[in-house]
This record gives sequence, C-alpha cells and structure tokens, in this order.
Amino acid sequence: MKQRPSFPARLDSTLAKSSPATSKPMPVAVPVPQGLGMDSSAVRSRMVQNLGQQGVRDPLVLAAMGAIERHRFVDSALVNQAYEDTSLPIGLGQTISKPGVVSRMVELLRNGATGKLGRVLEIGTGCGYQAAVLSMLADEVYSIERLRGLHDKARDNLRHMRLPHVHLLFGDGMQGYAKGAPYAAIISAAGGEALPTAWIDQLAVGGRLVAPVVNPSAQGATQALMVVDKTPQGIKQTVLEPVHFVPLKSGIA
Repeated sequence: MKQRPSFPARLDSTLAKSSPATSKPMPVAVPVPQGLGMDSSAVRSRMVQNLGQQGVRDPLVLAAMGAIERHRFVDSALVNQAYEDTSLPIGLGQTISKPGVVSRMVELLRNGATGKLGRVLEIGTGCGYQAAVLSMLADEVYSIERLRGLHDKARDNLRHMRLPHVHLLFGDGMQGYAKGAPYAAIISAAGGEALPTAWIDQLAVGGRLVAPVVNPSAQGATQALMVVDKTPQGIKQTVLEPVHFVPLKSGIA
C-alpha cells in the first residue's frame, strides 16, 4: 500500500502554485462536569445541549463537539466567547466557524453513517478546530490550507493532540489533494461561485461533499450550503439553507 504523508506535510510545488428531519432529537450523553472555567466539561456540555436543541441529532457528532476544546483554538482575548454559537476571528481575515455550522455540516457529511467515515478531505484548515472534530469521526483526515500563517497556527494548535491520522497540508485547496484520493467525504470552509472540478474528481463514488456556494437564485452574492452526492448514476446536488463563509480563493499566501 502506498504510504501516506506524515503529519504535518506540505504539498509539492506543482500543487502549491435537504431539510433536517422532524423527529425528536436523540438523547445525548452529557459528560460529568469537572473543573471550572473554559476547562470545565460543563461548559462544553451546555454547548452540546444547545446544538441538540438546534436540531443536530447525530450522537457521534455531538460527542465529538463535546470532546474537542474549542477555547484552545481561539485567541486568548476571545476565549470567553469560545463556546457561544458565534464565529470568531482567527487572523489573516479568516474566522473559526460557529459550533452550530460545524456540527450541521459534519452531520450532513456523515449522512447517517453508523460508524466512522473513511478518508476525508477538508478544504480550509483555518485554526484546526474542524480538523480536530473530524479526527474523531474519520479514519483519516487530510486538511489543506492556503495561508501559511494559519497552516502554522493549526499545526501548533493540534500538536498536543498527537493525531497521526490527521495530515495538515499547505497548498491551494481549489486543487484538492489528488495523492490522497479518492475521498469518502470532502468538506469546505470557504465558498465560491462553483465547486472546483478537482473536488468532484477526487470524491469517491458513494461519497459526499458539503460546501458553501454562491446561490445563483438569490439576489446578491449570498451563499447557500450545498450537498453533493456522487453516485454510480452521476452527480446529485442539493441546495440547503443560507450560510456565510469566507470566499474561496486560489493560490497560496
């Protein structure tokens, strides 16, 4: 079997240039509160309870959201807002997505799977928070970031977690990462007018892609969440609710 790149990695020079169910939410196992402040599991438990009330039902997604300490991925000045359902700046004009958005997109990505996903590609590592959540839900995670400063920040944020199955890549996310393909799932934290062809090509048959895209049916440059299923019969696209993400850009910086 071809050996996968170790964590962290850099890309080679050629690459670098539907509505929620209406059933009642499933009960969520809430961890026993320990400690005080941001290190307290009670703080994360309240966030998980709020996510359940918003309609997130996948127990594995809720467990992952409760296990990953979001306050370790935000600047110290914003740490008291870490478990609020809000996006926060992480530098270089980028943000860490709301917990509600992360859990919603990851739940869509899993699509009711009973176990872990296989190999997942994340476009836009940012500070590394979503990659950490995905690490609990997938056998292998490839996460690509085009901004060197954020790539380094994510590497520092994730180092203490010692995740050998998470590979951080510095390169142009619009090109995906062909060396790791095919992927059981692809998720993007940035939205453009169209999905790059490379992503569709690198998605396995039977796989699912979740990403924001500019909604052509809406006025202005508004975005909507799109789910793409790659079936033996072809590509199926489903446009869901409005979202707001940073724009998808090519190249590295």
